Amino acid sequence: MIYDAATREVIVINGQGPAPKAATPDLFKAKGKIDGNGPLGATIPAVLDAMALALEAKGTMRLEQVMQPAVELADGFPMYPFLRDHFVRERKATEQYEWSAKTYYPGGRIPEVGEIFRQPNLAKTLRTIVSAERTAFARTHDRAGAIRAGRDAFYTGDIGRRIADADRAAGGVFSYDDLAGFHGRIEKPVFTSFHAHDVYKPGAWNQGPVLLQTLNILEGIDLKAMGPNSAAYLHSVHEAIKLAYDDRNAFYGDPAFVKVPMVGLLSKPYAAERRALIGRSAALDHRVGDPFRFDPDVKAPTTRYLPHAQGVKAAGAPGDTTCVDVVDKDGNLFSATPSSGWLLGGAFVAGDTGVPLSNRMQVFDLDPLSPNVLAGGKRPRTTLTPTIVLKDGKPFLAISTPGGDSQDQQILNVLLNIIVFDMPIQEALEAPRINSLHPFASFDNHESLPGVLEIESRVPAAVRDELTALGHKLRLLGPYGMSTGVVAVGVNPKTGTLRGGADVRRERYIFGW
Repeated sequence: MIYDAATREVIVINGQGPAPKAATPDLFKAKGKIDGNGPLGATIPAVLDAMALALEAKGTMRLEQVMQPAVELADGFPMYPFLRDHFVRERKATEQYEWSAKTYYPGGRIPEVGEIFRQPNLAKTLRTIVSAERTAFARTHDRAGAIRAGRDAFYTGDIGRRIADADRAAGGVFSYDDLAGFHGRIEKPVFTSFHAHDVYKPGAWNQGPVLLQTLNILEGIDLKAMGPNSAAYLHSVHEAIKLAYDDRNAFYGDPAFVKVPMVGLLSKPYAAERRALIGRSAALDHRVGDPFRFDPDVKAPTTRYLPHAQGVKAAGAPGDTTCVDVVDKDGNLFSATPSSGWLLGGAFVAGDTGVPLSNRMQVFDLDPLSPNVLAGGKRPRTTLTPTIVLKDGKPFLAISTPGGDSQDQQILNVLLNIIVFDMPIQEALEAPRINSLHPFASFDNHESLPGVLEIESRVPAAVRDELTALGHKLRLLGPYGMSTGVVAVGVNPKTGTLRGGADVRRERYIFGW
């Protein structure tokens, strides 16, 4: 997501690749769920297209310039402990794929900490893209056209063909036409107002609107009077999360394939109706709402989908994500949440291209009633959810985080600290956090753990006891144990100066120059 200070416009770069056109629920019927990894677990790679769109639309540099650091990293970087530990744990899962083994375990060994780890095939792929852009620019001196030429070298050239061939050779259903015909797009965001702040998110192909729904529900509750991390506050926030996420699972899906009642979902009267469901004790059931009554342009389906788990849960943890948030001297804001191609569960590298394919197919449902049911060419309802916040029409914050289903919950924790309790950004990031496991998960078998609330141990024991008495099933984490890594940057509305913060829970950093 990008806020353009000159035009005062927020745009969304849709970077979620679709399912290959040959993908159908029948491919996975016998398994009961969609593959979490491997050649059948991948959506069409879209990150290069998304970055090219962003650079062309709002950037000033050439593709060769911005890709140079990636080329250098592919040429080699010193192995570091965090990455090596993943290589050790995921070796068996990853080595089942021929080119993954060659890429990550060269010579059948794991590079030691400090040893240079090289990815020559990926470096070659990146250089091919850069070369195509450089050649086009030398001929035309057209920056935008040259960016598209570099992008096309990946999708319509030999690289795209080799990616498709490698996927099919390993049992996938990619075709060259899937890549050659793929084009992302720039979209308008959805937004809501919360205590004089306008919060912008991607549309219903993304889980992002769930944050807006949660804020709408909480807007009518005097959270400030309750106090940060009081039992009353945490109870209210957890209950609002449950209600909003139940709607996410029931109604969100790729708008190119399903009609999503987004006007209804984000309406304040609907939020008031949902807010009224928050009782004095923790709800342990799933309560899907009826936003169609608040959205006259979208007709409710004859048979409603009720979210549910699918298949048998796999062993091990799901993969993970990173994020990048930027503010510049002009007040432009950039928020991105890149992910997939992760090692966890086994990375699948597409032949000698060096490109690890994504793991996003598993986010689809197999139930035909679901708006998020798998279909060829359809985008899964991704958990990757950047955020832009404006205050009084001016740039305020770009914020995002890793964390799968918890991303919008973790952003919610921080935004409430900043907006409701007026905390400085770094204090807001470091404050104790909660995360609900009540919602049906986006990954693996989409299980739900009704009433379960992860909570960091810095929340006082007396508060935790009170939450338990209210019926919340607490899962106690370490003092900074939440699996998250929020980064937030923006403009101080009082002084006009730039500010930001980085989570202490992960390898998060903030830089200024």
